[in-house]
Amino acid sequence: MEHLQVSEAQRLVLESVVVFGAEQVELEQALGRVLAEEVCANRDQPPYDISAMDGYALRSADLANVPATLQIIEDIKAGDMPTKVLAPGQCARIMTGAPLPQGADAVIRVEETEVVSAEALSPNSDETTSHSTKPASGQVAGYLPQAGERDAASLRELITNAVRINHAVKPGNDIRRLGENMFNGEVVLRPGTEITPGVIGVLATVKHAQVRVYRRPRVAILSTGNELEGLDEPVDPDKIPDANSYALMAQTQALGIEPVLLGIARDDPEELARYLKRGLEYDVLLVSGGTSVGVHDYVRPTIEALGVQMLFWRVAMKPGHPVAFGKAGEKIIFGLPGNPVSSMVCFEQFVAPALRRMMGHARIHRRTIEARLTHDVKHQAGRTEFIRVLLAKEQSGYTATSTGAQGSGMLLSMARADGLAVVPGDSSGLVAGSMVTVQLLDGTTFQDDAGFRE
Repeated sequence: MEHLQVSEAQRLVLESVVVFGAEQVELEQALGRVLAEEVCANRDQPPYDISAMDGYALRSADLANVPATLQIIEDIKAGDMPTKVLAPGQCARIMTGAPLPQGADAVIRVEETEVVSAEALSPNSDETTSHSTKPASGQVAGYLPQAGERDAASLRELITNAVRINHAVKPGNDIRRLGENMFNGEVVLRPGTEITPGVIGVLATVKHAQVRVYRRPRVAILSTGNELEGLDEPVDPDKIPDANSYALMAQTQALGIEPVLLGIARDDPEELARYLKRGLEYDVLLVSGGTSVGVHDYVRPTIEALGVQMLFWRVAMKPGHPVAFGKAGEKIIFGLPGNPVSSMVCFEQFVAPALRRMMGHARIHRRTIEARLTHDVKHQAGRTEFIRVLLAKEQSGYTATSTGAQGSGMLLSMARADGLAVVPGDSSGLVAGSMVTVQLLDGTTFQDDAGFRE
């Protein structure tokens, strides 16, 4: 099958791969993996009503008439349990994360209160006079005994343990309720969840020291061609450095997989067959170069001779037209173009989604955004084109600007790119100001569809 549309080629690839089985890993090694199990909470979180702020736990009813001065009867730090019950006119100094004392129904932040000074509470002060008509119980909001009612030591203790509050709060203010985060037995994570730093935190919260995750595919990378020069070989001006092996390696590593580099197979059917047999021992084989139709392009016939069923060979796209895909049982093989940009673009469109599907991810395609072109784009209808672009954020949204010459061998155009602008195959060109879909190349955020039309 030849000259497929990109979406049809993607469909064939994704229908040919399966989600791998599960394995157990330590929590410290779980980042970037995909959960293969359901995870439940093992307790209520928080286990009781707690304070969301440093401040004072109080009865909101005591602030019906403000300002009010409350007696502090207890200090509660995170990790402490309250020992006293609040009565009218009382409060507790409380730290973030500490449990609320019985009787409290609100918290007021410390920055919204005033420490009561000795001068303010002296027998001749207006504050004392204003409350002197209250009963001498010490339990009514705003009431403090006059100096004559207590000895000096008791008065100093009371002064140290009082706070003035100038505005009211509603019940529940700055309180985190019992079970607000999760309830005991509640399903908090489901299979298919990508393990991000936040998910790691949840797993630690529920004491999940070992995690069942989907296995990662084993990937091998092979470059082909007499013209290639290995990284460890002397510089030869007549050779082409093998950049593809390492660019594909990095793209694979960015997905959380450590591939194996098989090296360079020369344009000899027997040598190529030996390399390909070794590569077929892996779950996924990426073969770079030799996928065109030249008389010395041996990859296709050699792969087919090894029993690989080729599902497509050529896709209506630019760059990357001579991309191939096949399978042998549950093993899959990609024949990627020898030009480095073509190889990398094909990896983004076909290989990355396949690998993420095999790893159990639900979101398998690069995230896309809409951007406004800053220049005209010439395009001959018939192939979906992927243009390397730089993105800029402006008041009206993003703009996309070509990284420069777009030749499939110009690797700098890929190195400088923020994304791939997608020009639909039925387009006859785009003018400056047109909106275009851009696949983002940086970051690790993916989405569940390709996000562009052809």
